[in-house]
Formats: sequence, structure tokens, C-alpha cells
Amino acid sequence: DAANSFIHQHFVEVSMSEEFLALPLEDVLELVSRDELNVKSEEQVFEAALSWVRYDREQRGPCLPELLSNIRLPLCRPQFLSDRVQQDDLVRCCHKCRDLVDEAKDYHLMPERRPHLPAFRTRPRCCTSIAGLIYAVGGLNSAANFYAGDSLNVVEVFDPIANRWEKCHPMTTARSRVGVAVVNGLLYAIGGYDGQLRLSTVEAYNPETDTWTRVGSMNSKRSAMGTVVLDGQIYVCGGYDGNSSLNSVETYSPETDKWTVVTPMSSNRSAAGVTVFEGRIYVSGGHDGLQIFNSVEHYNHHTATWYPAASMLNKRCRHGAASLGSKMFVCGGYDGSGFLSIAEMYSSVADQWCLIVPMHTRRSRVSLVASCGRLYAVGGYDGQSNLSSVEMYDPETDRWTFMAPMACHEGGVGVGCIPLLTI
Repeated sequence: DAANSFIHQHFVEVSMSEEFLALPLEDVLELVSRDELNVKSEEQVFEAALSWVRYDREQRGPCLPELLSNIRLPLCRPQFLSDRVQQDDLVRCCHKCRDLVDEAKDYHLMPERRPHLPAFRTRPRCCTSIAGLIYAVGGLNSAANFYAGDSLNVVEVFDPIANRWEKCHPMTTARSRVGVAVVNGLLYAIGGYDGQLRLSTVEAYNPETDTWTRVGSMNSKRSAMGTVVLDGQIYVCGGYDGNSSLNSVETYSPETDKWTVVTPMSSNRSAAGVTVFEGRIYVSGGHDGLQIFNSVEHYNHHTATWYPAASMLNKRCRHGAASLGSKMFVCGGYDGSGFLSIAEMYSSVADQWCLIVPMHTRRSRVSLVASCGRLYAVGGYDGQSNLSSVEMYDPETDRWTFMAPMACHEGGVGVGCIPLLTI
């Protein structure tokens, strides 16, 4: 396990070693197929595979088509496909390899054909074993009644290896029920509630300078929405605008600093669980102001379409949702009559949910985030008071363990994880 984790985290470095070049074909195939490789781009995986072939070109040349079919060529830049892959002499003289390059070019030229490609070949890799710093943003201070807490602009950061929280520079605006996203090493605080109004404003935090900067505002005011990142774009789903639960979805491009409205969800959902899983955006549960859902839907950004998925075993809103490896998890929340400690896990292969061991604490308005191959349930409300406590779930032992509590927060914080390892 330790060796696998090291290979995932340091794949580029490992691929340049004599040990990698000496591996048999089946081991290389298994390695380049893994979702967990920590690479800046798929191009690094292509270069590693080609180095392995060229190490013993005569014996390994015939293996190239099988290797390339396990590399996610559609995720390479069009220029790289044309100037590097297509021009390589090993690729040029192999009919099957040229077909794979054509398929990858079609991905860029004809987006409408993307749904027909093998799903794994267009799924971005995600190294969940990398340690990341977990930021707790905004939320509420301590209050006997959850709704009486004041919105905060406070930010603190948790180092899961040192098991320690430290305070960061506060936001310019107080925000509870805030959306948080991490793109290109920046932490975005999106919308939320300042104690009086729902917000459309957005600000970005640079951990290197410990400063916050205002960026483009959303088209809609919203709090209690789901926020995720997919292909370098931020997506916000649903939420509450002060009058009603929303089904609208919008996406933010850091390059243009603009928000764009995309296909709405099939249901109005506030306080839903939202996470990216296997290259799709999954939205679970939530409420529309009248009822709490157990339904789940997922969004394919290539087709701009929402599809139904298997419903959770329990209806819930204000719960945490995160993906880790080949599974998706939800925990805590509120089902209309009680505050929940129960947790569930989803497998797309079986298209079904199963219960895992519950948390030690009932947690509504809890945030769930993955780091170091573990899940962290941060804060929440147990029916009596806002919580500063944190629990960590280890999927290998199916156990929750208490970690150091937050120092500056109680209640519904937004969380984001910035990887410690940069390539």
C-alpha cells in the first residue's frame, strides 16, 4: 500500500527510473490505467509509456497499441496530439495507434461525439492519496440555537499530517452556508449568507500571499449550494436565493473571470450534497422547501445533460458528500425529523448505495472533504449546538476517528483542500 501510494504521488519521477523501464507489460498496463496517478497532464503518462517501449523497442514495439488504449489521449492538448503523438515514428507506422489518435482528435473537433467514447478514456485522473491542507471558511459562531449564530469571515487551515489548525487571513465578507472551490492553487469563497442577505459575490484566497481578492460575481444570489470543480471550471448547483430553492446551475472560468448559466437540474435543490465522481457532477438529496429528497442525479458536462442515478438509502439535506478512489460517500445531514450520523457509500459499477459505519456524532450542515486517502467530516450541528469537532474516516478500516477540533469555528463551514504536493 505504501509503495502504491508513493508511485501514485510521484509517478513522473518513478517513470524515469530503471525499475519502471524494467517492468513487464502487464505491470505497466496496470499502472497507466490507474485513476490515482498524480500528473499535471495526460501527456506525462504518454511520455512514460513511450519511454518504456523505446527501452526495448524491438520486443515492446508491438505492445504500443495496447498501452495507448489505456492512456487517456483525448485529455491531451490538440497541439500535443498533432505535433508530438501523431508525428512519433512508432505511432505513425501502427494502424491501431493512428486510430486512437484520430479518436482523441475527434474528441476535440466534434464534442457531440464525446458521450460515445469509452468513459474511462475521458475521465481526469485524481490522486486522492496526496496530502492536502483543509481550509474551513466562514460558517457560524457558537449559539444555543443553530439559526441564531452569526455569520463569520474567519478562515482557518488544518494540516492532517500534523493534526493542527491555524488561523488564516479573514475574508472581506462574512459568509455562512458558503460554497468553496479550489482551482489552480487558489481557494474560492462563493456566495453564502452574510447574516442579512444571500450573496452573489465571490472572492479568491492565495495561500502564498495570505490575501483575498474579489473576482466576478455569480448571476444569481445563493447560499447552501453545492460547489465543485471539473476540468478547471467551478460549478455551483442549486441553493437558496432568499425566496426559494433553486435548480439553476452556473459555471465559472478563472481565465475569463465570467460566470455562465448551464443546464438546470431536474429538481430544485437547496442544501444538497455535490461532488465530482468519475468525471461527472453528482448531486444527492437536498430539499425544495417542501420535501427532503433521497434522489440523486448526475451531470455530463460534455452533453450538458442531467441523468438520474440510484437513490440514497436515506433522504437527507445539509449533508456532506465527497468521492474517494472508486467510491462516493455521503454522511450526516437532516431527514426532516432527526439529525443524522449515518453514512453511505455509492459504487457506480453496482449502481447502488450501501451503509458504512456511522460517525460518532450527529452532524447536520457538515462538510466532507478528501485528503491523504481519507475523508474528513468537519463541523456541523447536532440538534443542540454548533460543532467545532472533526472526524476522519479511513475506508480501509471502515472507522471514524476524532481529529483536532477547529480553533475558530463552530457550525456550518465551507471546506476546500489545496494539495501540498506540487509537480
